[in-house]
This record gives sequence, C-alpha cells and structure tokens, in this order.
Amino acid sequence: MANHILIPPLDLGIIVAYIVAILAIGILSTRKVKVTGQVFFLAGRSLPWGIVGAALFASNISTIHLVGLTASGYNEGLVWGNFEWMAAFTLILLSLVFAPFYFRSRISTLPEFLERRYSPASRSLLAIMAITAALFIHIGMSIYAGAAVFEQFFGVSVTTSILVVAIVVSIYTIIGGLRAVVVTETVNTAFLLVGAVIITIYAIHALPAHGIHSIAQFRAATRPNQLSMLQTHSSAGLNWYAIFLGYPILGVWYWCTDQTIVQRVLGARTERDAQLGPLLAGFLKILPVFLLVLPGVIAYVLFHNIIGTDSNQTLPVLINELIPTGLKGLISAAVLAALLSAVSAALNSSGTLVAVDIVKRIRPEITDRAMVQIGRVSSTIVMILAVLWSTQGGRFSSIFEAINVIGADLAPPITTVFLFGVFWRRGTKQASIITMITGFTIGAISFVLDLPVFGTEKLITQGLGISFMMQAWWVFCICSLLFVIVSLLTPAPAPEQIEGLTWQNPFAVIFGKKIEGFFDPRIIAAFLIGTMAVLYFIFR
Repeated sequence: MANHILIPPLDLGIIVAYIVAILAIGILSTRKVKVTGQVFFLAGRSLPWGIVGAALFASNISTIHLVGLTASGYNEGLVWGNFEWMAAFTLILLSLVFAPFYFRSRISTLPEFLERRYSPASRSLLAIMAITAALFIHIGMSIYAGAAVFEQFFGVSVTTSILVVAIVVSIYTIIGGLRAVVVTETVNTAFLLVGAVIITIYAIHALPAHGIHSIAQFRAATRPNQLSMLQTHSSAGLNWYAIFLGYPILGVWYWCTDQTIVQRVLGARTERDAQLGPLLAGFLKILPVFLLVLPGVIAYVLFHNIIGTDSNQTLPVLINELIPTGLKGLISAAVLAALLSAVSAALNSSGTLVAVDIVKRIRPEITDRAMVQIGRVSSTIVMILAVLWSTQGGRFSSIFEAINVIGADLAPPITTVFLFGVFWRRGTKQASIITMITGFTIGAISFVLDLPVFGTEKLITQGLGISFMMQAWWVFCICSLLFVIVSLLTPAPAPEQIEGLTWQNPFAVIFGKKIEGFFDPRIIAAFLIGTMAVLYFIFR
C-alpha cells in the first residue's frame, strides 16, 4: 500500500532551498582555509567539544534511524531504543578509555593506532574492514533508505533519489573534507531534531482525538510490552541479556574503533575536547527513544488500521496524517539532513583510510597535495560503488536490523583487538592478526548463512535459535580466547612499543590522575551513568 505525499509548491521550495543552503555552507566553510591534509582529513585538529559531540550524534543518526526506529517502535516498541541508550555507555568508554590514547598519539586514523600498538599488517587489515563497513553499511544502506523514503513520500523513483543524494553529498564532502562535513553536520543535527520534535508533538496532540486521555489508556492501547525497554521474551531477539551481552560488542566497534565515528574525536583541538565531545553525544543519544521510537508506538495506537503490517510506512503515514503543508517540507528536509550526515561522514572517512592507511604506506614520500587528491578520488570511487550496492537494499526486509546484523558479524574481532590492546600489555601482533582474520571469516560465514543465500530460513537465527546479538557475544568470546592463547604462545611486545598506548591497569582510567573540577570528564561520565540508570528504572 503506498501513501505518497504530493509535493505542494511550498514544501518543494523548502526542500530545494535546504539542498542549496547545505551545498553553500559546506563549500564556504573552507573558502578561506587552505585545504591541506590536516584540514581535509582532520579539520586542522580545531574542533571544540560541542562540535565534536554534535557531529558524533549527527553522523550516527541517519535516515535508517528515522525510518527504521519509527517502524521498529511500531512493531516491537521501545526495546529497539536500547540501541540508542546503550550507546551512552560505549561513548563513555570512548571518552575515558580510548580518546586519551587517540589524541596523545596524534594519529590520523584508527588503523594507524593498530599499527603502533601491534604491526603494519594489523593496520592494513583494519583499513580494509573499515572501508568495507563504510561502503556497505554507512553509505550504501543509508542511500537506499533515503531513496525508499522519498519514493514513499513523493513518488520519486529510487534510482533518481539515489543519484540526487549521491551528487549533492559528494560535492561538499569531496571539496571541503572533514571541516565541511562537521559544519554541515551541525546544521543537519538542528534540522533533524526540529523535525523529530514536530512529529512527536503532533502525534501526542492527536491522542485525545482518538480517545486516549491518560497514560493508562495509552498503555492499554499498545501491544504487550511495547512500552518496555527491557524484555524477557522478544520476537526480535532483543531479550535483556542479549542486549547487555551483545550490544557492547557492537558498541565498542562502532563508537570506539570505527573511523567514520572516531574521526570527529581525532579532529578535536584539545584532549579535553576529545573527551567531552563523546559525553555530549551520550546525552544526545537519550533523545531518539522519545523522538523516533515513541512516535512509532503512538503510530500503532493511532493508525494501525492504515499501516497494517507494512511498518516501513509508519513515518510517511505519521507525516501524511498529522503534519500540515509547509512543515511537511521541513520534515522532509530533516530526513534529508539525516541522510546527508551519515553518508558524508562515511565518505570522508573512506577517503582518509585509502589515502593515509594504504597509499601513504606504499609511497611514504607522497606530497600533502597528492594525498588530498587521492582522498577525493577514492571518495568518488567509494561513492560510485556504494550507489551500485544501494540498489540491492530492497532484498532486506528491515534495513535497520540489516545494518546491525552486518555490524554483529563484523564487530567481534575488532572489538577484541582494541579492548585487549589498551588494557593488556601482553597482547601481541600475531594475536591481533590471527584474531582479525579468524573473526572476520566467522562473521562472513555467519552473514551468508543468515542472509539467507540458501533457502528461505536463517540457519543460525532461526535454525539454531541464536539471535544476532548473541552471535556477536559468542564470537567475541571465541576471539578473546584465541587472542589470549596466541599472545601467550608468542613473544611479548617490547615495552617501548606499547608505551603510551596501553593503560597500566583498568583502574588507571578512573584514578590515574587528580579530578579537575566539576567538568572533569570522569564527573560528567558519572552523571551520564546515573541519568541512564534512572531512565532504565523508569522504562524497565
């Protein structure tokens, strides 16, 4: 069932004006700045913590979130919000555990950190895995999600939407680099939040007209457990223990080791900015549960007769039924904002990975100017490949679940080598290489078996009854055991090699130096943990 929204002139004008404005802002943000390698890849290491935090949030929130979380709220409820709230805890790890090493070592990429901690081979492996993730998850699936939304909203073909989005985001990202990306991300974050707030307000205000005048009546009109964050039995495999065991594996990979995300931290102007930025993002991640997942639950109460079983219609139906002309254009701009943020972030990081981690290692004498050109060319190639891959997005029944399933297959070996790398001084380069190759192989096999390529049954999820979250946990356990065994069987790294790259012990993260006032990152982190504990208690 299609619920196309015909574009009134006012809405179309708002959308076109937004596209033009974003192009102008992105290009002009570097007009008076010489685009050197430091500026193109790391914004000249000039980003304050507010920009870092907003950019972290914006580069994460994509059209997949707008459509997927709303649809997931309609189907299963707030339980999918755990992907947002649990992120706060892994962002604390980024702030307190990883950011100090990343900033002090003055690295440009995450693979560069692995080279310093382990070996050049580890760097190459991670670079390849990171480019693959950016192409298939961050760019390809985001472009498809955006195209599918605009087809539902306006009847614009998926192919046309894919091409328009790809061209717009490529222009300012490839010309301006990371500074253009984070400046436009800040604008996009504002548009995204405004759009989501408008939808939520209109949805709540529509409840009395449908006979819902109290929280008790609202709860009675929802599905069983649709308003619970923690569930014992979940049809989506999101039982409370699966979330608390499986999500940290995905979270550490995504928030602490993925180039697309951490590149904002690498561009911070000071170590304090590098630590406070992720904590701000942690607080911002509280919002999507109320602004994206909850409207999906409200949509079930208000419009389940219209939406039926096609949950991907949830967001278009909310907009079509509740939002007046003019604001529809603004909401559409918010959808576009989320899409541009996610794609531009991944596109810039892909160019950085190719130029810094592959080309510069092969040709160390390469000039800074040539590095920037290679970054631009490689970004263009990655975008072309991602556009071709995005046309296959229709094969997946749920895009939001698909990106997390792919992440669950990719994350365990990377999470293992990073966690053991910063906390265990005995971890060796051989253990890193063997763990990443083995873990990546297991993940690839799991992905194929659960796609499903053969037959119609997901052999692991349905056949063996192991959800993708628990798959991530068990593969992490295998990778951890393998890492420890290989490390103990191979020569320990030289003390000077790991100096400044590992913590003396886990407690040094908290007690390693004197607390410096209320705005010390450890104090802010404690406040964030307390906030999350209260929220989980309320919505348990």
